[in-house]
Amino acid sequence: MSEAIIKIEAMNKWFGDFHVLKDINFEVSEKEKVVICGPSGSGKSTLIRCINRLEEHQKGEIIVDGMALDENTKNISAIRSEVGMVFQQFNLFPHLSILENCTLAQIWVKKKTKKESETLAMDYLKKVQIEDQALKFPGQLSGGQQQRAAIARALCMEPKIMLFDEPTSALDPEMIKEVLDVMVDLAKGGMTMCVVTHEMGFAKEVADRVVFMDEGNIVEAKKTNDFFQNPENERTKLFLSQIL
Repeated sequence: MSEAIIKIEAMNKWFGDFHVLKDINFEVSEKEKVVICGPSGSGKSTLIRCINRLEEHQKGEIIVDGMALDENTKNISAIRSEVGMVFQQFNLFPHLSILENCTLAQIWVKKKTKKESETLAMDYLKKVQIEDQALKFPGQLSGGQQQRAAIARALCMEPKIMLFDEPTSALDPEMIKEVLDVMVDLAKGGMTMCVVTHEMGFAKEVADRVVFMDEGNIVEAKKTNDFFQNPENERTKLFLSQIL
């Protein structure tokens, strides 16, 4: 297994008095695909939001690609430019075209020219099969198309790591597959991925490891086949019996 690109040690987070993440120890190696699952309120979304400091942890250590996530804003900016994030709600800018959504950060953050940015954006829009929607606005696209546009937008920053926070849970059932197909292709292309999802078929197909969380703890973490065939913890068994 190659060197850990994400390393979390004894990490704790509170929202006020509520202890939302408890002594989290978690590593992801380069090119590894990890699925994080668990019941609602288990802390799984908060965990991946801490990886690019959308949420601040209060105790412990998070190191991403050799950089510590702390008060140092330079580190935060550097990490965010290497970590792509896709949310449950697509978070596209509604007043910009799909193409402009994909070029904005390239121009402002990566300091690329408009032409360079548009060429790369069209490459990724093609990859997610919506290049014909490039000049439309988000509101003119279906939910599945918007989420694919959000994935393309994240990929335009050429990140080393992609984080997905329940990327299909706001979608109609018939649109889920088109988004998962894009994510499967991405996984097969060697992208390092952390995915919070309830889609266990996706986990079985692409995950190297599955992590089960409950009540702010990592309860069980195993290689994928092992996780589904030999869960050890009673809470994991109960969860799997409810969703499989």
